[in-house]
Amino acid sequence: MPEGPEIRRAADQVHRQIAGRRLDDAWFAFPDLAGQAASLIGRKVIAVDSWGKALLTRFDDSRVLYSHNQLYGVWKLHDADREPDTGRSLRVRLIAQDRAASLYSASDVSLWEEERLDEHPFLSRLGPDLLTHGVTMEEVTARLLHPRFRRRGLAGLLLDQSLFAGIGNYLRAEILFFAELHFMSRPGDLGESALARLASSILTVTRQAYDQAGVTNRADWAAADRARGSSRRRWRFAVFERDGLPCHACGTTIERVMVTSRRLYFCPRCESAG
Repeated sequence: MPEGPEIRRAADQVHRQIAGRRLDDAWFAFPDLAGQAASLIGRKVIAVDSWGKALLTRFDDSRVLYSHNQLYGVWKLHDADREPDTGRSLRVRLIAQDRAASLYSASDVSLWEEERLDEHPFLSRLGPDLLTHGVTMEEVTARLLHPRFRRRGLAGLLLDQSLFAGIGNYLRAEILFFAELHFMSRPGDLGESALARLASSILTVTRQAYDQAGVTNRADWAAADRARGSSRRRWRFAVFERDGLPCHACGTTIERVMVTSRRLYFCPRCESAG
């Protein structure tokens, strides 16, 4: 499943397609939304952003279209007079000045007043989005040390969307590697320098994944892997899905374990701290 950086990049693409334009047409496959489609015609799309794995399309009347791709949903961008070549089921279509954004295969879509978003059953459970909400190092540290989170092992904590929205399995592994922390470490047990490494890694690894389309590896390590003929699946990550291969930093064999029912990849030497 895509993680926060991939959803934010998708939101950026939809934003570039229709933001700043007024809707000429709106269509919904869902009966509870179909009756509201006409009320969106003429409304300007002011922004499209993301919160965790949800995409939010914001209109100038303070309404927000919430959509969650889940496993199979996908937005396709196209000219309004050209139907995308797909066998998927159309769920939402927004048309603005001959540009169209069409959502296929998703089933979790709803329209909300912006002031009521905190009542949304999914969004209300999320922590801040690391890419959308301008989270600082100080805020990351404060949340890690909050009584609700400080005594929990990092392997499970980092996947808890109420801590920060958008961190998934590959980000978890990469964050822990670059923070040089064992997956069973707990924030409340970390010294000042280790906690600073963790907070920095949470922000920088997530930002790099967004900026570089899912690549979290160091540039020199990725270049060396490419020179050896490795596939993108191998060179894009420092540890994730690299079990059995040598660690870029120390040469120790990367291991794979199951933690919180998810695959976790780590270097037993580099991540021994904590």
